[in-house]
Amino acid sequence: MCLVTLQLISLFPNRFNPKMEEPKHTEKKTYICGECGYRTARKNSLSRHLRTHTGERPYKCDQCDYSAGLKSCLDEHCLAKHTCEKPYMCEECGYKTARKSHLSEHMKTHTGEKPYVCDECGYRATQKSDLSKHMRTHTGERPHKCDQCDYSAALKSCLDQHRLAKHTGDKLYVCEECGYRATQKSHLSGHMRTHTGERPYKCDQCDYSAALKSCLDQHRLAKHTGDKLYVCEECGYRATQKSHLSGHMRTHTGERPYKCDQCDYSAALKSCLDQHRLAKHTSEKPFVCEECGYKTAIRSNLSAHIKTHTGEKPFKCEECGYRAALKSHLSRHMRTHTGERPHKCDLCDYSAARKFCLDEHHLAKHTSEKPFMCGECGYKATQKSHLSQHLKTHTGEKPFKCEECGYRAVKKSHLSQHMKTHTGEKPYSCSQCEYSAAQKSCLDKHLQAKHPSEKP
Repeated sequence: MCLVTLQLISLFPNRFNPKMEEPKHTEKKTYICGECGYRTARKNSLSRHLRTHTGERPYKCDQCDYSAGLKSCLDEHCLAKHTCEKPYMCEECGYKTARKSHLSEHMKTHTGEKPYVCDECGYRATQKSDLSKHMRTHTGERPHKCDQCDYSAALKSCLDQHRLAKHTGDKLYVCEECGYRATQKSHLSGHMRTHTGERPYKCDQCDYSAALKSCLDQHRLAKHTGDKLYVCEECGYRATQKSHLSGHMRTHTGERPYKCDQCDYSAALKSCLDQHRLAKHTSEKPFVCEECGYKTAIRSNLSAHIKTHTGEKPFKCEECGYRAALKSHLSRHMRTHTGERPHKCDLCDYSAARKFCLDEHHLAKHTSEKPFMCGECGYKATQKSHLSQHLKTHTGEKPFKCEECGYRAVKKSHLSQHMKTHTGEKPYSCSQCEYSAAQKSCLDKHLQAKHPSEKP
């Protein structure tokens, strides 16, 4: 018997007692949990199980503040956290662990074995516990409750993250590339992939890969199952996950709970806040277009940009035939038909179809600040992009060309408006008569001239 095994036996004699055998599979399971239907042959097993519902954690670690519902969990904790012994090693990659069962589960990452299957959506897992966690995405169960607020989570790791993020200000892990701070080392590791471009999580049904496992899980639900069980009652939007519907609802309510700690930006979705931080508060732009040298901090932005070279526009408007490179662009375009203007100004009755239009309105109408000035003529602008467009009036640059007639424009939007003279498209319709226009400004002039009592 090796020295390591003797040390483990001395630490945890009960775990190595050959007399302590599991009940045979033939024993009758007479003890039933009234909460979830779990069955067992032993009364003490049922007592242990009930702690998953009551939250009772009677086993305390004498070296830290950890507590557990089961003695075996406390033993695992002590092995993992308070001893450096990890006698079980993977010969494939050198992974080490304190428990043989952990090594057995780890080996499945090399063999690809996923014996546990979800009957709802076909999701497969290497461990039964992973399948149990996954099932909560279907049942909506959130058994892990925060003792300081009304937050609850499907996974204990999510509750731990919540406690660190909301009930302590400590963000100990810092990215040396851009200054991003995280409460957990794993979060920082995930963030670092935005700089390295690493995408280790591969979909086994297509060539999709992700930097985070949560993104891969969302991809599988969205792309490899047709079930979209959560429906928005406002507009009919459907989602595979309740959290996606919750995020979507903010487009109707205007709620923006995610605040940037470096400026006054706020977002409806955490992913948007993450993108904002990368784009605005770091100079790092690791994703580069090989065609023209365009650089961006966000990989998805590069993918969208590449389509400007390939000409790919897979998303089509059924109303007018407009085609877009991105689904989000088509969604914005559809507002020209529906008239939806979800972004409201909190200082006047202005509303806009797009967030950046509302931002421009705020700068133009509710602040006198114009920090961007032209060195040629003294023109001042509220936004850097406006100054960039203005400078083309001095340089004569007109990069956007009409393939039909050779017309050239300073702005892409000007070319888009011009193209309507060829297509005959007139998406802006008067609600008072049969008049329609290719440009909104023409409709506004019509309303002022023909229907002056109506607001444009």
